[in-house]
Amino acid sequence: MSPDVFTATMPALMTPCTPDRQPDFDALVRKGQQMIEAGMSAVVYCGSMGDWPLLTDKQRMEGVERLVGAGLPVVVGTGAVNTQSAVAHAAHAQKVGAAGLMVIPRVLSRGSSVMAQRNHFKAILSAAPDIPAVIYNSPHYGFATRADLFFALRAEHPNLVGFKEFGGKDDLRYAAENITSRDDQVTLMVGVDTAVYHGIVNCGATGAITGIGNVLPKEVLLLTALSKKAASGSAEARQRAQELTEAIHVLSSFDEGPDLVLYYKHLLVLNGEDEYRLHFNETDALTDAQRHYCEQQYGLFRAWFADWSRQGGVIAACM
Repeated sequence: MSPDVFTATMPALMTPCTPDRQPDFDALVRKGQQMIEAGMSAVVYCGSMGDWPLLTDKQRMEGVERLVGAGLPVVVGTGAVNTQSAVAHAAHAQKVGAAGLMVIPRVLSRGSSVMAQRNHFKAILSAAPDIPAVIYNSPHYGFATRADLFFALRAEHPNLVGFKEFGGKDDLRYAAENITSRDDQVTLMVGVDTAVYHGIVNCGATGAITGIGNVLPKEVLLLTALSKKAASGSAEARQRAQELTEAIHVLSSFDEGPDLVLYYKHLLVLNGEDEYRLHFNETDALTDAQRHYCEQQYGLFRAWFADWSRQGGVIAACM
């Protein structure tokens, strides 16, 4: 078991559709391969970006198996309404050789109960004891894992090696102050695209799980590299990381809303990846206004980045 998978940058893959709105696993594998070739350390499959609530357990497992079979390091999301399903995904991930687990809280049923969540987490961690795992903390799942619960779980499950924080800047600071600073063997992953700089520089995060990185892998990898250099004390890197954070902010902020998959699939279509044009539900679509705003912001960022990135210095060193 190597926890190193949670020390770099990885995209949360979306699930492309065939014309009959079924998962296109061939396209999924191609996208995973492109991400690794671009410099990502691993890929995440079936977190929120993968539309896990819209897929069957069988489809999710097939996607994981296809990615692992292609030789890709895969971190598997365990989101489920019931614990038995989450456990099945964890056990399958270990069986096929996944690189890591993203342990998602129990949703809907007793989701606010600390005891129910503790038992849910324990069952998942027990089902895949040889795979390094991080707790996925997100307000969208309706439960916040705090330090006392995290360390109670870690005392019994050494495969729990880290924390993925999606809740924003204040939540990242809580995780840094109360969890990862208590044990230097525990890693913090930034889970929200708008907080990469803050998480790495101010909270000691070792990496990021990204949505916009599916669309702009070079730019996101540059942001994490600049942020890590800034965290080591480079004033120039701090300035450039802040500039890039501000410029990419709107595109990154799509990660925070309910239409995140719709936005990022549309941006991939703008990149020429037509297999992301469709969604599993035919009525899931951006409005004309949303689409036009997305396209305007995408064009603005691309023009800015083409000009800004020519400045050299630490930008060139981190590219």
